[in-house]
Amino acid sequence: MKTLRLKPGKERSLQRRHPWVFESAIARGGADSGETVRVESHDGTFLAWAAFSPESKIRARAWSFNETQRIDAAFLASLCARAVAARGLFDLQSDGVRLVHGEADGLPGLIVDRYGDTLVAQFLSAGVERWKGVLADALLKATGLSKLYERSDASGREREGLKPVTGWLRGEGPTEIVIREHGWKLSLDIATGHKTGFYLDQRDSRQRFAELAQHRRFRRVLNCFCYTGGFTVAALAGLKAAGALQGAQLVSVDSSLPALERARGHLALNGFDAAGGNGIEAEFLDANVNTVLREFIDQGRTFDAIVLDPPKFAPTVAHAERAARAYKDINRLALKILEPGGVLLTFSCSGGISADLFHKIVASAGLDAGVDGYIAERLGAAPDHPMTIEFPEGEYLKGLVVVRKPA
Repeated sequence: MKTLRLKPGKERSLQRRHPWVFESAIARGGADSGETVRVESHDGTFLAWAAFSPESKIRARAWSFNETQRIDAAFLASLCARAVAARGLFDLQSDGVRLVHGEADGLPGLIVDRYGDTLVAQFLSAGVERWKGVLADALLKATGLSKLYERSDASGREREGLKPVTGWLRGEGPTEIVIREHGWKLSLDIATGHKTGFYLDQRDSRQRFAELAQHRRFRRVLNCFCYTGGFTVAALAGLKAAGALQGAQLVSVDSSLPALERARGHLALNGFDAAGGNGIEAEFLDANVNTVLREFIDQGRTFDAIVLDPPKFAPTVAHAERAARAYKDINRLALKILEPGGVLLTFSCSGGISADLFHKIVASAGLDAGVDGYIAERLGAAPDHPMTIEFPEGEYLKGLVVVRKPA
């Protein structure tokens, strides 16, 4: 078994069961891509079994901190089975579910989502890439399914020295799928959609927005970076439950025309008429969000509910400063057109932006906009995207519900 020997003082994170070993922490040792290595402190004390990645700054990712553990097919199958079983602990109102969430489930670099009877997996690290076939079979056995589509085309693979791979890994079938979420339906294409096909992590936040719409009876809703319109559908579902559809105006903005077309289709899929048949006005804008927000300010157009769910501006802490400016700008513009008493749901999915920093960014945006507000709630990823005690980096999605103070 090949060994990594760490520099003095670099063993502390592994002793706290944090699964990453950075290149700068290693005194000597190496292995082939994805090969299991023994990680030792500078004095030879065992710390972990880990998968080696010769091209990544995260040079090794821990499989186990138990010296007697054998890293083999049976061990990995047990991790897959445990991850799948754990999802039964949560009340997940959907048949679209995150089954494996990387480090949180002891499988660093592996993401697996279930959409109905189909699994979609991303193998994003050298370790899970080396064990891909074993993991695929274990996942199908744990779920009792027969179809697994691979979406290993995220940017993280490049940092591991791995090329993008997509296509059916086990079985085959349609890539267009309709899932149920709470009381509505959503469609996706696992071959072309973002991430594994959809943003399952926002499931509970969409439900919360529906509840707010039902309670507050929003008249004018703006959904920015709307992708395929999940928050738009949620708002409509809430307004329908309140009997308040008549006269509601909903604007959905994204820079992807295909995403907007699917968003428009989602209204029809859930029984809403974008042409006004339900008494609603639904507008879909293929445009830059910043540009649209500035135009609305110039027009004096305001909204009593706004969603800001932008893409990842800061994938790492190194990008945080530039990303902070971008987050501040869109929040400043949005707060300017938020009605007094109105509700802003604002999010960051950037791992490089902490929850505390995001709060400060939104506070600074409010100051520049001349708007004060209450932080009514904090939102995060749905529970099938868990953050563990040992791995705080798992908290990538941060959200705030901001209520603008009445005039």
